[in-house]
Amino acid sequence: MEPNLIMQTAAVLLAVAAIGGATMAIIRFGGKPHPPTWLAMLHGFLAAAATTLLIYACFTVGLPALAKAALVLFVVAALGGAVLNLNYHWKQLPLPKSLVLAHGALAVVGFLLLLGAIFGAHA
Repeated sequence: MEPNLIMQTAAVLLAVAAIGGATMAIIRFGGKPHPPTWLAMLHGFLAAAATTLLIYACFTVGLPALAKAALVLFVVAALGGAVLNLNYHWKQLPLPKSLVLAHGALAVVGFLLLLGAIFGAHA
């Protein structure tokens, strides 16, 4: 497997997950306590698939340093997402806006780093 193809595949999965994440943030900041469960699960599944793909690549074919840094941020964002889901969403509690923002910010920075790794590989 080629590392760049793996990173590109992960980036596509993460871009789709980001659309769901942005939609959920709009729902939360629009006044609803939490998004629909199906949307949260789809978002988490896609992001987890991309993160798992990057972890696999990291330990098998290797990844550039920027992609490894992105991976660390995605893992931390995933932990935040798990906290949002298990401690708030499933208990029907309002999602804390600060945690929603932190989760999204980590993921966005990770995504930008991943894009830097992808386009840096073409240079």
